[in-house]
Amino acid sequence: MSLRRYLIAAAIVALTGVSVEARDVMQKAPEQMLLWPEAAPGGGGPQGENRSTTWGAVSHVSIPGMAVFPAQKPNGGAVLIIPGGGYRSISVEGEGYSAAKWLNERGYAAFVLTYRLPGEGWNDGAKVAVEDAQRALRLIRANAEAYGIDKGRVGILGFSAGGHLAGLAATRFGDTFYQPLDKADMLSDRPDWAALVYPVITLEAPFTKTSTHRQMVGRGSDPALESAWSVQTEVNGRMPPVLLVHAEDDPIASIRHSEIMAAACQAARVPADFVRLPTGGHGFAMGRPGTASMEWSKSFDQWLKRVDGTAVSMAARER
Repeated sequence: MSLRRYLIAAAIVALTGVSVEARDVMQKAPEQMLLWPEAAPGGGGPQGENRSTTWGAVSHVSIPGMAVFPAQKPNGGAVLIIPGGGYRSISVEGEGYSAAKWLNERGYAAFVLTYRLPGEGWNDGAKVAVEDAQRALRLIRANAEAYGIDKGRVGILGFSAGGHLAGLAATRFGDTFYQPLDKADMLSDRPDWAALVYPVITLEAPFTKTSTHRQMVGRGSDPALESAWSVQTEVNGRMPPVLLVHAEDDPIASIRHSEIMAAACQAARVPADFVRLPTGGHGFAMGRPGTASMEWSKSFDQWLKRVDGTAVSMAARER
């Protein structure tokens, strides 16, 4: 089966078991943009096709890419959406497609990232997801004209482990995780804003029991590795404005993760807003009915109106 036919078929099959909201997003299979012209950097990884469950989670990622949702009435902004899944799978539909629908309704082009998972045998190990996120941001800018995008208005939205990856992208832009391949890699990989929703931020003790920790640095406790792959350790004054969203009753990633990130941003004088929810648990995406998490998107909407397009864009300077 060809890649194109596989991607379309996988998307259609996945629709049969997803929520009404996700089906509403996917009236037809989205366009797919591959990240790498040939093999991904470093080599290795699983063989065959990406695997998708009936509820829209993807694993066995041999073909990293983005599902593209152009805005019907573009406002010039674009968002790279990074779903979570503990770096064991990727909640492409539950978190990714629902966020894409919400953003499309507000005029944003949305790009849902399917990234390589560190535990799936890639030779570059923990680096692979960051390589994919950096490449995705550059490809969005490289295709700005085609989608009506301002290169200086490219944000990043990450959920759970995807929030960890989005945090790495927001703090370590400019770091060389892979060697440039083409003209796209001459463009900036710095997001212009970062929204981190129930993110995993730190891998340092005592926060060593998450799936993100296990997949990124292993079960053993190596303080140097834990620090190296924690988001807060690389917060710096050049990074973009940050929005943090977390529920106080999150049983998977303690709200302390967002508190640690907020403190690091304050110390580095990085603009950061914190939406603290009394209920919502973990994995509420754009909102879980019956909990306070249904309200967070309103705060996101207001924050975007204030931050998007008004913050100084280093990417715009570099284009």
